[in-house]
Amino acid sequence: MSKQFGWWFFTCGNQVLVIPQGERIPYGDIEDLPLPELDFTQVERFASYKGEACLRLELSEAIDLGMGEWIDLRSSMSVLTGPLFNLVGKAQQFALFLKTHRFCGSCGEALERVDWELAMQCGHCGFRAYPRISPSIIVLISDGRKVLLANHRRHQKQEQPIYTAIAGFVEAGETLEQTVHREVHEETGIRVKNVSYWRSQPWAFPHSIMAAYFAEYDTGEVNIDRRELADAQWFDYSNLPHLPPTGTIARDMINHWLGQKTNE
Repeated sequence: MSKQFGWWFFTCGNQVLVIPQGERIPYGDIEDLPLPELDFTQVERFASYKGEACLRLELSEAIDLGMGEWIDLRSSMSVLTGPLFNLVGKAQQFALFLKTHRFCGSCGEALERVDWELAMQCGHCGFRAYPRISPSIIVLISDGRKVLLANHRRHQKQEQPIYTAIAGFVEAGETLEQTVHREVHEETGIRVKNVSYWRSQPWAFPHSIMAAYFAEYDTGEVNIDRRELADAQWFDYSNLPHLPPTGTIARDMINHWLGQKTNE
């Protein structure tokens, strides 16, 4: 076996192996890592970090590798740096793509791996598939000292319900800005103005790219879509509820807005 050196991303479904030391992702030559017998023919270089290769290996079960613990992808956000968390997400998305694209969506024949890029191709009809990326928006709406934050249904049963920005997926034929206006009105009943793009974040749950926007309240009363939200309220910047965890673009947006308010 030829030597393989770099950062090792061992994944199993939505879990990743982290170690107690360093940057928490195994690093080094494969022959020097205390690993059991694994099928290293499936190892794939998928990115680089700090000038070294990022190597991924998807396992069928989360076995004890003798050097760390398996944690789920969301939990890894709190123990990894932002760049490494994004790389874990990338490795997981690649594994998911290969698992869910074994057959052609056009003719049903088996797909084959393209060897010069991450794609699967049908030798029968020529159809080629690439990893799915679902564009979405997230928007933080303010009105002077207040910000509109929502408790999504998936968060409502938590001991401390999380309140966060409004978000949603882009529909076919929409611009990102049109999605902002539509999602805000559908989920909260209000209209916004002065929509401005901020930045984006890859979000591997399971294959999104989130474009973040700031917007200002324009008209309307809050009337939530209860299929999506459990609650939505205006909060003064001096009295905010339980917020999303550090590392999420939602928390970064709220912190950015808070910094502006406190400096006024």
